[in-house]
Amino acid sequence: MKRRWVLGPLAAVGAVAVRDLVQRDHAILRNFPVLGHARFLLEAVGPELRQYIVAGNDEERPFSRDQRRWVYASAKLQNNYFGFGTDNDLEHSSGHVVVHHRTFGEERPTHGAVGQEARLPAAKVLGGSRGRRHAFRPASVVNISGMSFGSLSGPAIEALNRGAAAAGCLHNTGEGAVSPYHRSGGELVFQIGTAYFGCRDEGGRFSLPRLKELVEREPVRALEIKLSQGAKPGLGGVLPAAKVSREIAETRGVPMGQDCLSPSRHAEFGDVDSLLDFVELLAAETGLPVGIKSAVGDLGFWHELTDLMARGRPRRGLRRHRRRRGRHGGLAADLHRRRLAAVPPRLRPGVRRVRAARARRGRGVRRGRQARPARQRGGGFRVGRRPGQRGTGGDARRGLHPGPAVPHRRLPDRRRHPEPPGSPAASTR
Repeated sequence: MKRRWVLGPLAAVGAVAVRDLVQRDHAILRNFPVLGHARFLLEAVGPELRQYIVAGNDEERPFSRDQRRWVYASAKLQNNYFGFGTDNDLEHSSGHVVVHHRTFGEERPTHGAVGQEARLPAAKVLGGSRGRRHAFRPASVVNISGMSFGSLSGPAIEALNRGAAAAGCLHNTGEGAVSPYHRSGGELVFQIGTAYFGCRDEGGRFSLPRLKELVEREPVRALEIKLSQGAKPGLGGVLPAAKVSREIAETRGVPMGQDCLSPSRHAEFGDVDSLLDFVELLAAETGLPVGIKSAVGDLGFWHELTDLMARGRPRRGLRRHRRRRGRHGGLAADLHRRRLAAVPPRLRPGVRRVRAARARRGRGVRRGRQARPARQRGGGFRVGRRPGQRGTGGDARRGLHPGPAVPHRRLPDRRRHPEPPGSPAASTR
């Protein structure tokens, strides 16, 4: 009996060794039979080891351990204060924001309480200067930026929408259309991407009747045309077939079990002039304020946009525009392209140049449009990521990436997302 207990495991190990020696897929297993599997095991648990053991409190990206602690404590209405000062190296590193102390302030001294409400409405009426039928003033200057259903799970989308309803802010749907989880009380900004999910016909082209039907059925307060995104350069975006469930397919209007592709550019317009025509078409048919979202890359686009709005036909113009300042988004492009596109978050000259382009034609835009479009920052401004620094500035509205959801999905998304063929991680599955 004891001999059987010994021979059984030895026979299993021997079978694995023989298979490793005869297989031709992995040189490591062929050169180091049995032992080579340890390499793939360590590679599989590497992200967890680095996150919880190796990395320091402020080393991880896009969110460090300290930032995640702040998010979790704030979301649970727990104590989110950190004692004993900062652990950053302020003396020997640059790029830190220092808040200057002021001895005597102008406001009445108060101390914030846990769960205390602080509401700040937007300064502008979206669509008011253009006379849109459904113009409105957003109840909050801080809103939830776009994360598509499919990039985030259904419960995550529902949680964000319920939070938007409780906070009185807007919830951007992302380009993945309006899912059943977006119907939890929060008002929506419907994002129109290059694939026209939620407002496309059977051939994948934009369908105005379907957009009007969606706007009448759902609590959509504004439209946003997504021109480009730093994480999807050149080739467009991809939701792998393994992640296209029946629910996602029905929501987006695409076949189930096939790669869901987002083209790199729009088919309904090809230049700034036709873009403004498309904006006016959507606004006239739906009565909603219409804006655009674009990464800061080609500055010629912004100069041409402001020129046409200033000296072009007076009945064309945007109600708002949102700038992406960095390379954010899901795992939607090949690695070398994803790392090279748009303006990095730490480098701000692109954002300043966009402001300069607006200022250069500011007076002409006011004459032709009655008022300049509201601007909104997006991408870099997230809960838990230097909120004091991101919360300052003169933007009319701010799009808030769903910070509490991003840390939760960081490792699970990498586990769910299929690895490229031939990679070590893909070969072990």
